Amino acid sequence: MTELLKVDNIELYYDHVYALKGVSIAINEGETVALIGANGAGKSSILRAITGLRKVRSGEIHYQDHRIDGTRPDKLVRMGIAMVPEARRVFSYMTVRDNLLMGAFTRTDKADIARTLEMVLGRFPRLKERYSQAAGTMSGGEQQMLVIGRALMAKPRLLLLDEPSLGIAPKLVQDIARSIVAINRDEKVSVLLVEQNSRMALRISQRAYVLTTGKVTLAGNSAEMLGDDRVKSLYLGGET
Repeated sequence: MTELLKVDNIELYYDHVYALKGVSIAINEGETVALIGANGAGKSSILRAITGLRKVRSGEIHYQDHRIDGTRPDKLVRMGIAMVPEARRVFSYMTVRDNLLMGAFTRTDKADIARTLEMVLGRFPRLKERYSQAAGTMSGGEQQMLVIGRALMAKPRLLLLDEPSLGIAPKLVQDIARSIVAINRDEKVSVLLVEQNSRMALRISQRAYVLTTGKVTLAGNSAEMLGDDRVKSLYLGGET
């Protein structure tokens, strides 16, 4: 497999408190990789480091063999990295259509933008049904579909998802999980999934990393982690 993203031994601090200490992860082309762990373990901090929202104190981040730590977020989007932030963050008073088109702000190829829009609406039929509706009037699950669709409008090679199941009704969580699988499989988009719903994350990913207080404490095949007693007791409610 070709390595797409490599996070190498990074350290990140908030003031004088460390959030990440010597963290290394990698994502290969075509993979979905999950980051799981308790609240405050450092999962979202990894995404902030990758996207340049927080400056790393040491270590390096490489994307397609280019070093990107310290690169501006808008340049990263042009390079093929798109992020879906936690808590959805739609443009509430804008329509679904206009929210989606905001995701294509780095692109000028109108015909290709139209094709991507058609793909997104086919992937999320609810967005097509609510195409002219103000985004802020939709349910939490529908807004989550919208922000994922908006990120896809950038035509990324790597999609970063921060807690997509947070605050979503269980039925729509299943729909979103299926959509992530389909995006990875059909659109050939690699996915880095940060998720507290560890069971869902492990079921739809190929590999996973477990974070504990800013460090990677376990890494490996996702299916094997589902059967790991340590993961079961800490992150899967102790179920067998």
